Amino acid sequence: MSERPQTADDVKAIVEERNIRFVRLWFTDILGQLKSFSINAAELDDAFEGGMGFDGSSITGFNAIEESDMIAMPDPKTFAILPWRPEEQGVGRMFCDILTPEREPYEGDPRYVLRRTLERAKQMGFDHFYVGPELEFFYFKNAKAENGKPEILDEGGYFDLTTLDAGTDVRRETVLALERLGIHVEYSHHEVGPSQHEVDMRYADALEMADNTMTYRITVKEIAMKYGWHATFMPKPLFGVNGSGMHTHQSLFRGDKNAFFDPDDQYFLSDTAKRFIAGQLRHAREISSIFAQWVNSYKRLVPGYEAPVYCAWSRRNRSALIRVPLYHPGKEQATRAEIRCPDPACNPYLTFAVLLAAGLEGIEKGYELPEPMEKNLYHLSPEERKRLGIEQLPETLGEAIELTAESELVLRTLGEHIFNRYIEIKRQEWEEYRVQVTQWELDRYLPIL
Repeated sequence: MSERPQTADDVKAIVEERNIRFVRLWFTDILGQLKSFSINAAELDDAFEGGMGFDGSSITGFNAIEESDMIAMPDPKTFAILPWRPEEQGVGRMFCDILTPEREPYEGDPRYVLRRTLERAKQMGFDHFYVGPELEFFYFKNAKAENGKPEILDEGGYFDLTTLDAGTDVRRETVLALERLGIHVEYSHHEVGPSQHEVDMRYADALEMADNTMTYRITVKEIAMKYGWHATFMPKPLFGVNGSGMHTHQSLFRGDKNAFFDPDDQYFLSDTAKRFIAGQLRHAREISSIFAQWVNSYKRLVPGYEAPVYCAWSRRNRSALIRVPLYHPGKEQATRAEIRCPDPACNPYLTFAVLLAAGLEGIEKGYELPEPMEKNLYHLSPEERKRLGIEQLPETLGEAIELTAESELVLRTLGEHIFNRYIEIKRQEWEEYRVQVTQWELDRYLPIL
């Protein structure tokens, strides 16, 4: 999309010029599920002036029925025209901030949680928190085949450019759709797993990127559905192959200067960068239930695949939780830390917020960064890892959520409302999973017991 609206008047001019008939107002529940309701374009004046009221009592994590009145206040800078809807009398969308009837930011709005954390960074002198997530996903012929397993489209592998990559044209159309939505795409390719793909967006400020991540996910699914396929960001949909991750590149800037770069350091990392990384390593276990929020997430976070589980950092070693890409002269602005444990089914607003909060905690309290671990961490014995002080991420959602429940950092970042509701919802999810009798158990035990 060539237009870059900044104000309500900009949006209204585009709507009139392009004959937009409907505008969808987007926001998320606390689990990162996209929510939407549509307004007639003729209602834009009212929407920009006072927001649009709705009942929030049925939104996961929002208020109870007796306190259900909410206001969706559209952000004009997020306006875009949906490319998968008809061009004639088309459809636009805007992300919204959720307000209370008193017109105060709603404490249960994940977008507000990220805004508040970014404000804390600004108070510490950091003007920008840039993030560049790499979301992986699978294309399947259907969501569930007759045998209960999804049907893959190809047997392609990493970077394959052959007829093995059946998703090439769909990926191409997805990239074009994202660009029409104002999202710059840097790379797209087949991933390691069969029928697995990746489309990488150019880094952006965290709030813009959280919006872009939500847009990315719905765009991938919409374009796949156009071809009769099902796209999924489920972390581990197939047994025995790599799951889907969301490696996230991060950097802090003061003005236009990268606060992570130091030309005199052996790793070209500033004290700010080292303390930021140390903060994320120290708090990784307690924030794990945010960046890996589903029961299925922990079937990806197991040793032996590409997903890291050990809390260490490195420059070349991709088995570490955080990787610092090697510095290239003249590329000071690209100095960054890549955290490799999040998955693409997380709530990006809450994930970016807790990642930033953990890093800021390290900066504020002067955490010391240990030496990098350049060995393959999967090859170390448990005794060696213990001697080196290398912790492991939680092995289940049950373990992860109990660590989060004790976390003062997460409580402070999310706020009491979201913190309590999130813990409650995730404990319930774990309990439901824990008592299920699976097909695997029936196949394994029923014949012999």
